[in-house]
Amino acid sequence: MHRISKSAIVPYTPQQMFELVNNIDDYSQFLNWCDSSSILNESGNQITASVQINKSGFKQAFTTINTLTPYQSIKMNLLDGPFEKLSGEWRFESLGENAAKVYLELEFSFKSMLLDMTISPVFKSIANSQLDAFVDRAKNVYG
Repeated sequence: MHRISKSAIVPYTPQQMFELVNNIDDYSQFLNWCDSSSILNESGNQITASVQINKSGFKQAFTTINTLTPYQSIKMNLLDGPFEKLSGEWRFESLGENAAKVYLELEFSFKSMLLDMTISPVFKSIANSQLDAFVDRAKNVYG
């Protein structure tokens, strides 16, 4: 099992950061490893979403069910894809009027040892750069 845990303090509100992360349809505009992304279903506080990865010769789609607690957290759990397990959580903590601490935690493993050996380094690279990409996106969107 691989684990990634990242955090950043940003000059934006939890609501602003939550909305960026939850805007799944825009991922391909700023995540250089994302070919496409879409919301497949929305029901109450749950979203089913699909993301197509294309990085370093690895091209694969996966689908997650995301449970939303508006402006506080987004929990992700694997529905379909090359993973044995994929789960994660974004958390957004207020640090005053115009600041927040953003946390990203991911756990994943692949269905086979061969996939794990060949694809884990690529997915680790994606996961480790993901929070930085959202912080950069916030700068572009919110100034």
